[in-house]
Amino acid sequence: MAGTTFVFSCSINLNMKKTVLYPATLFFSLFTVMAFTPPGKINHAKRTAKKSAATKTKKTADAAEENPYYIIVDKSDYELKVYDEEGWYATYPIVFGSKDLGDKMKEGDKKTPNGKFKIILKKIHDKWGPELLLDYPTPENVQKFNERKQKGIIPKTARIGNGIAIHATRPEEEWTIDNFYNWTDGCVSVKYTEMKDLYSYIPVGTPVTIQP
Repeated sequence: MAGTTFVFSCSINLNMKKTVLYPATLFFSLFTVMAFTPPGKINHAKRTAKKSAATKTKKTADAAEENPYYIIVDKSDYELKVYDEEGWYATYPIVFGSKDLGDKMKEGDKKTPNGKFKIILKKIHDKWGPELLLDYPTPENVQKFNERKQKGIIPKTARIGNGIAIHATRPEEEWTIDNFYNWTDGCVSVKYTEMKDLYSYIPVGTPVTIQP
C-alpha cells in the first residue's frame, strides 16, 4: 500500500534510567506498526469471523439441495462476506491484484472486475490450491468494455481478459493478507487455510457480487 516514510534521528543518554527508555521504545514500536497499516483498517488476522457451530450448522454443497449461499466482495473493506437464508454467515479478509480498486478495464491491468457473477468451476490449482472460478466476462462486462473502447478510454487493441477467480494464497504467503499486499492478476485472494474452509462448503452456481 502507498504510504509515507518518516525517519527519526535521536540520541539517547546511556546513563538514563530504564524507566525512561521503556516508554520511548513502546512509542517507536507502536508508530512502526501504524505506519504499515492502511488508515481506517485493522489487522486482517483479527477480522476473520464466522457463526459458531452452536448457532449454525454448515451446509455442504449438494446438488439435490438448493444452494443457500451467496457471496459479497467489498473491495473498499478488503472483505469477502458469505450469506445464507438466515443472513450473515462468515467474513474472510482478502486482497486483490492492484492498489487501484476501480473496475477492471482490460486484460493485464491487474484490476478486479465489479459486477454480478457466479461460480462456474471448483478446482485445485497447482500453486495456490483451492480455487473458485467466476464467469467473467459476463455480457454486462462485455458491454462496458465495448463502450469504453468506443469512447477511447481504452485502446482499440485491448482485450477483455478472463480467468477471474476467488483463490487461496500460496501456503507460505498468508502474510500478504495481513499486510493488505495486493499480488494477484485481478483475482480475489483468501488466506490458504481459510480458503480451504470456504472451498469446502461453497458449491458451483453460488452468486458472487463484487462491489467497490
